[in-house]
Amino acid sequence: MPNRLALESSPYLLQHAHNPVDWYPWGEEALSRARLEDKPILLSIGYSACHWCHVMERESFADPVTAELMNRAFVNIKVDREERPDLDSLYMRGVQLLTGTGGWPLTAFLTPQGLLFYGGTYFPPEPRYGRPSFRQVLLAVEEAWKHRRSEVEAGARRLLEVLRGEAVSGDAGGAGAGILSETRPRPPGPGTLEGAFRYLARRFDAALGGFGAPPKFPQPDNLEFLLRYHIRTGNPTALEMVVATLRAMARGGIRDHLGGGFHRYSVDARWLVPHFEKMLYDNALLAWVYLHAFQVSGDLEFLETATSTLDYILEDLASPDGGFYSSRDADSEGEEGLFYLWTPDEVEGALGSEEGGLFCRVYDVTAEGNFEGKNILHLPTPLEAVALREGIPRPELERRLAEARRRLKAQRNARRPPFRDEKVLVSWNSFALRALAEAGAVLGRADYLEAARRNARFLLGRVRRNGRLLRSWKEGPGKVEGFLEDYAGLGNGLLTLYEATLETAWLEEALALARQILHLFWEEKEGRFYDTPRDGEPLVVRPREVMDNATPSGNSLAAELLLRVGHLWGRTDFLEVALRVLEGERRAMEAVPSAFGRLLSVLDRAEEPPLEVVVVGPLPGPGMDALLREAWRPWIPNRLVAGGVEGHLPPLPLLEGRRAQGGRATAYLCRELSCSPPLHDPEELRRALGGSGEEPAPGGEPAVGA
Repeated sequence: MPNRLALESSPYLLQHAHNPVDWYPWGEEALSRARLEDKPILLSIGYSACHWCHVMERESFADPVTAELMNRAFVNIKVDREERPDLDSLYMRGVQLLTGTGGWPLTAFLTPQGLLFYGGTYFPPEPRYGRPSFRQVLLAVEEAWKHRRSEVEAGARRLLEVLRGEAVSGDAGGAGAGILSETRPRPPGPGTLEGAFRYLARRFDAALGGFGAPPKFPQPDNLEFLLRYHIRTGNPTALEMVVATLRAMARGGIRDHLGGGFHRYSVDARWLVPHFEKMLYDNALLAWVYLHAFQVSGDLEFLETATSTLDYILEDLASPDGGFYSSRDADSEGEEGLFYLWTPDEVEGALGSEEGGLFCRVYDVTAEGNFEGKNILHLPTPLEAVALREGIPRPELERRLAEARRRLKAQRNARRPPFRDEKVLVSWNSFALRALAEAGAVLGRADYLEAARRNARFLLGRVRRNGRLLRSWKEGPGKVEGFLEDYAGLGNGLLTLYEATLETAWLEEALALARQILHLFWEEKEGRFYDTPRDGEPLVVRPREVMDNATPSGNSLAAELLLRVGHLWGRTDFLEVALRVLEGERRAMEAVPSAFGRLLSVLDRAEEPPLEVVVVGPLPGPGMDALLREAWRPWIPNRLVAGGVEGHLPPLPLLEGRRAQGGRATAYLCRELSCSPPLHDPEELRRALGGSGEEPAPGGEPAVGA
């Protein structure tokens, strides 16, 4: 018989709906019962694509004996961390303080009032890995609650004070007041950026790419910062670190060489063996940084990786109405990675002995295998060297491999695919929206721009209620109000869509979201953003995540949006708030730069006035389109694009007096409202922007595995 989770929409919660555990979703019903019965709460937090969450569900939550212990001693609450990042952030930080580690599934034990007093992550059904069994933990917590309750509650109160202290720590208030007294507020100086570069350089794996020891995560925000640092300083090492890492990932097993896109992370140093789940946010953020790396380096491998990743999103994660689904699981048919693995016999059976043998040599498919007796496809040898070794001209080799990949992908599609979480999350969708809009503008891809428009219309039309964003949508609007990362992420995505299309409606929506951010999430006296709205559900601590983790923090996204919108609309109040955020996090950025990749990029943006490219036309048409394409061709990190059709321009200070000269589409380059003479010819604009006159390739046959 199903439990209460059967009434939820979250796929993760529904996966537990037939457990014998008396699960509740987070809400007043469960919290009231805990207080009424004076029982501790067992809070379990995970997400649909989490491998160890599935393991613990099979081993413990589906077990009647374990469930009986849980039901007897606790009020049991199951939470999808993707729906409730506020709860996850709060209790994850508490468990990290208690144990020194964190991860999912998160297992937290709370007082009836919601105070954390004990926790951990995955617990096995029997003692192993140096961990007690889950039943041992349940019995020990039950005993402590019954017989040492005053000690337990005292510890919970002490932990609460630490969490509250962390939530309000920092220099934002005092420092912010100081910089606002200056004529022009100044963020932390270039020494912060230099220090961050040196920190990342020390941790860089020069042999294999990436940073630190395995497991290795892609870290697109840190790579984006290094690209910016290279553009700012001309430092070649920063670019070399990005190129080496992106190349290693593009050729490694972390990439899906048949279907496109990337898995979550690599468990080894070589980027060979991934944790096989695929997340929307990873793929959107990586497509964005690969696109920028192509623009900076001209490397067609990066272009192909960017476009194949975006194509994967559109093929596998796009909903019929324009939203993007959240993830694909790591497991299928009960085995991790099974969907993606190959044997030589399978390859040759699909391709024949000649083409199959070539494919196996190129993608390292062997009888021994590289993962549990089977093979993860990867490219251990560059294709130039393969072409020489095989005696095949490079263009012919690429053609044959492309056809082989097409046929193997069709064969793979007959397998049972991993489960897809069809929940649409606003913040994650906003990353895809921004990447598609920018790629569409850079590459002249109308399909990418239209996908971005459809996504924007879906989020604004279907995932809002009474003028307020919601967190998610799945077969209808979700119950949870949007968080800071949702508002700020969507604002940035809409602003990029305006810059890519010059369609004014997106600009106006971005401004409205920036205003809502200040109204709902900014606390002026404290000088800081919170992740939850001021009228949201009260928790024991109002969550405030400032570090950029797998996704940029709401704090970083809000500061970025306010800088971008503030410059375009001439809103000094927006600019001042963004600078207060930067100053407030200065010491943290300098202490642990790798945890602030996006905020470091925001700091880089704040360091100098943006280059503003204005495009105005008498009518929409090829003339405006050509100039707009040139505006986007080079990667200029601190560029803003504005304009539109004369007579229908938005009321931006930058556009005052800007006209289409001589009845022709006209471009202007501006800094701080000081603009160049009008430019009409796309080639003139290209030269003015420092371009070489070479066209970036819009796509075509892949240079390496797609």
